[in-house]
Amino acid sequence: MLTLLRKSSQKPVNYWRNDRCARAFWKQHELPAYRQLLEDTIRSLRITANSNWLDLGCGAGRLSLGLWNRSAGEVREIIGMDCAAVNANAFAKLQQQFAQTSQTKVIFQHRDFSDGLGSDYHDYFDGIVSGLAIQYAEHYCPQTNKWTDKAYDFLLAEVYRSLKRHGQFVFSVNVPEPSWGAVALSALRQLPIQKNRLRSLQRLYRMYRYGGWLKKQARQGRFHYLPAETIKEKLARIGFKHIDFQISFANQAFIFSCEKG
Repeated sequence: MLTLLRKSSQKPVNYWRNDRCARAFWKQHELPAYRQLLEDTIRSLRITANSNWLDLGCGAGRLSLGLWNRSAGEVREIIGMDCAAVNANAFAKLQQQFAQTSQTKVIFQHRDFSDGLGSDYHDYFDGIVSGLAIQYAEHYCPQTNKWTDKAYDFLLAEVYRSLKRHGQFVFSVNVPEPSWGAVALSALRQLPIQKNRLRSLQRLYRMYRYGGWLKKQARQGRFHYLPAETIKEKLARIGFKHIDFQISFANQAFIFSCEKG
């Protein structure tokens, strides 16, 4: 099992930023539940030619690829931003693929979005998409020795600042107390048709193990698996309009869609 906390006075380790954790989720697109989530998210996007997009918490770039495919390669720029530097390798492959068929500019940025999106993107993006990522914005208060939602709220405000007027924000987050077992069960049903069953089981176990750690941290307030109404209130307070959501990912995630007012 994972060692949950380092026995020191330092801030507890965050496996979400770890390269091994990032690699564990690279193949999650093979899971039926994730494929559903990916399709539902991409279907919600309003993509226009020559538009600039941010894939926030991009991972291996599956949403970036889906965004590019749906636009028929006509978007101007896709920036993938992630706290795990190893994901630059996955984006390098996307860059090569896109360069062969379109002029889309593809960039990877290694950044901890708990600290914001940077000063370069005020009113910059036509759309921002994020898959099961923003809920991991974290802030620890040394005065109270508690985790808070300060970084989560700050990140939502940063997204708003970085969007153009009427820019779209589509993101998925886990429901409160998500059942990783339900996600695993949906994958096990397809295991008999997998070419390499042992490797598929190993990947599934890694994701299940990390998922359990993430849920335990969320119970402590470090991460944010929030009710839909709470998320709607946060978005509306910042200024987002036309807020809507659906459920996906074997009923373990919300997909929110809204736009900058």
